[in-house]
Amino acid sequence: MSTSTTASVSTHILDTSVGRPAEGVAVQLSARSGQDADWHELGGSATDADGRCKDLPALPEGTTHVRLDFETETYFAKKQAAAQQDAPALRDSENGRPVFFPEVTITFAVVPGEHYHVPLLLNPFGYSVYRGS
Repeated sequence: MSTSTTASVSTHILDTSVGRPAEGVAVQLSARSGQDADWHELGGSATDADGRCKDLPALPEGTTHVRLDFETETYFAKKQAAAQQDAPALRDSENGRPVFFPEVTITFAVVPGEHYHVPLLLNPFGYSVYRGS
């Protein structure tokens, strides 16, 4: 929750390749107080069945920049394994290729008193983000 001296952040992930929330993606939250300041890891969470992180840490007073790091490689590896198990004919479709986006990092500026909801629209070969409400 934001206060007059802090901002707050929330996020969720939609896997646009299947039109469903992405469950189990680890998300790390970091913050800094100024463009030249060092990043401080505040903690993390993982997306729930609805693709949401409901327990990200609060931002410290003086935060001006926020970074969300999404660990997407494990999510896509599990998804590929499930697809291979469910449809053996697709087993060779990926030809053992690594995940194209093993992680996604989003950095954005914040001001005190504002809430920032930053959804990630994700698929195996692309992603998009925006400031939601």
